[in-house]
Amino acid sequence: MTTHKKVSVLPIYLIGFVWLGYALIFPLHSLLHYILCAGLSLAAFIVGKAIFPDKVYQTPGAPKEETKPKKEEDPKVAALRKEKDRAISELRRLNAAIPDEKISAQIDHLEEVTGKIIDHVIANPAKQPQISRFLDYFLPTTIKLLNAYDRMDSAGISGSNIDATKQKVETMLDTLCAAFDKQLDSLFGDEALDISTDITVMENLLAQEGLSGGTKPTSGMDGPTLEL
Repeated sequence: MTTHKKVSVLPIYLIGFVWLGYALIFPLHSLLHYILCAGLSLAAFIVGKAIFPDKVYQTPGAPKEETKPKKEEDPKVAALRKEKDRAISELRRLNAAIPDEKISAQIDHLEEVTGKIIDHVIANPAKQPQISRFLDYFLPTTIKLLNAYDRMDSAGISGSNIDATKQKVETMLDTLCAAFDKQLDSLFGDEALDISTDITVMENLLAQEGLSGGTKPTSGMDGPTLEL
């Protein structure tokens, strides 16, 4: 609750009435009259305060929001986020700098898969060792190759070294796109195995219970029935 105070203005009005009435009855030409009028004004103010006191009231206040302490993020997860932002930012810069449409599409794919790989590991930190080689070598080396291609392409000239190197990078990008896809796919190996095991167990149980498309005969019945 919030407390408010409303000051009564009537006592102030009484002071004004006292001065006005006194001036109409008595001439305010001497110090004595001013002192007497001031005294009457003070008395009127005190009486007015007693009759018309200030009002105090309360209103519901806005509920205080509970500030929960922010949980600090695991340093390894924070490092992964930073690496993802850095890598994707650099891939986008290179994509904007390299005009070749095929390479642009390949960079788009590498950016998308890189984000998915790191996001998956952020959600499953135990899998970080599975992408250590990817983070330490494959991803930075891919960016290094693209930077080299960008420098040579922006040179604006054709030569045996430049053309041969650009061709090697273009060929390597096809391999890298496939490699990045396999890296992402490998992260789902455990889930795929668990699902496969669950399906096998369920198929066996369904067969045992006669629920796998056939019927299971029960004793005391003339014909086969489906037991649920």
